[in-house]
Amino acid sequence: MYEDVGLYIDGAWTNAASGAVLPVLNPATGERIGSVAQCGIPELEKSVAAAVKGLATWRKTTAFERAKVLARAGALIRERATHIATLMTLEQGKVLPEAKGEVDRAAESCDWMAGEALRIYGYSIPARAPNVRQWVVKDPVGIVAAFTPWNFPINQLVRKILGALSAGCSIIVKAPEETPACCAELVRAFADAGLPDGVCNLLFGIPAQVSEYLVARPEVRKVSFTGSTTVGKHLGALAAQHMKLTTMELGGHAPVLIFDDCDVEVTARALVGNKFRNAGQSCINPTRFLVQKSIYEHFTHAFIEAASKVKVGPASDPASQMGPMANPRRVSAMERLVADGVAKGAQLRLGGEKLPGGGFFYPPTVLTDVPLDALAMNEEPFGPLVLMRSFETLDEAITEANRLPFGLAAYGFTKSASIAAAITARVETGMMSINHFGLGIPETPFGGVKDSGYGFEGGHEAIEAYLQPRFITVADIG
Repeated sequence: MYEDVGLYIDGAWTNAASGAVLPVLNPATGERIGSVAQCGIPELEKSVAAAVKGLATWRKTTAFERAKVLARAGALIRERATHIATLMTLEQGKVLPEAKGEVDRAAESCDWMAGEALRIYGYSIPARAPNVRQWVVKDPVGIVAAFTPWNFPINQLVRKILGALSAGCSIIVKAPEETPACCAELVRAFADAGLPDGVCNLLFGIPAQVSEYLVARPEVRKVSFTGSTTVGKHLGALAAQHMKLTTMELGGHAPVLIFDDCDVEVTARALVGNKFRNAGQSCINPTRFLVQKSIYEHFTHAFIEAASKVKVGPASDPASQMGPMANPRRVSAMERLVADGVAKGAQLRLGGEKLPGGGFFYPPTVLTDVPLDALAMNEEPFGPLVLMRSFETLDEAITEANRLPFGLAAYGFTKSASIAAAITARVETGMMSINHFGLGIPETPFGGVKDSGYGFEGGHEAIEAYLQPRFITVADIG
């Protein structure tokens, strides 16, 4: 079912001139299932030339025609959803219903951004003289270099492609080497929908080589990155040296503020369902569970009881509710964070050891009474690790929520309108969800503050990041 994956440059699928490839592993077994072409300088040069050509064509294409291509791509993605999702489970490990949901959401994003392509509005400015006309237009920024991660390979890739294409830009994407086949199928859908050659180019390779080359090229005018804060800061600094516009969607460490007026059992079950989605490998994954002291033991017991029932297994087993971690690095990270937490006084209440057998399986794990100096309370866990602490007052909970430099997502569970108002106003985060999990849908903005980055994907803001306002003033003569 799995075929080796090539590069897509100027409307053609190709291998690297050097013949270099990188292995692709199945995280459920740890075994190699295929390979992906590793681009070099010749392919990078060709991709830039292709994007220049593609931009010349695409920016002159009317908004109505661009919208039709995006809508057709969405329809093709829906038709091919099962195939794309199956490839994703083989490469990334998430269970098939989650993978299918991610692909379906990508099709929804195509629908949304096709509509946004029709709504690129400028505006007029009243002039000070009767013979002067003034207005602002919004042009595509130009060629975009984008870098996407492996945790939601389709969702992250489609956001960047759609933002660029709806605005009239061309794009070069360095997609994740861990999950190349599903990414290639997404790009194939856009190509089959009628996207002109060179408008979207797909590369795989050594991240540092690709980023340093593309960001420095004068033809590239914008950089969009989703990934860790450390890498994001490096790319942001590199982009600043070359005066490039940037969108940075970086790491998080999402606090969950759970108050004593919530329905404990319902809240615990809801959080289990969200926490262990994609094995916890999500930048908006709830990580720091701050529970009001009066319900701390009740909530902890209810959560652990529900979490212990999560069936961990390969996506090939329909009964599996959580798949493996995507690579052995994440398993090692879980082991390090749990060992450190326990050594510093946290109580290990569930999980905590890699599951036996092949693959990269790590179970739902719960640490309670976690001290603030534990590494896991300061580093993004990015896995199925729950960190629980109690609090007594609202101010205490908000102080802890704001303690870290991250500010991507936060959650609150309360029946009190005043408490909900307080945390929405005072918790420093780009996105806040109260009493449900309402983040990451196409029509809503997605992005963070502080060290979690800047700029938004999704919502109306998604297209604005790829447009450059231009002021025009004309005086009538005679």
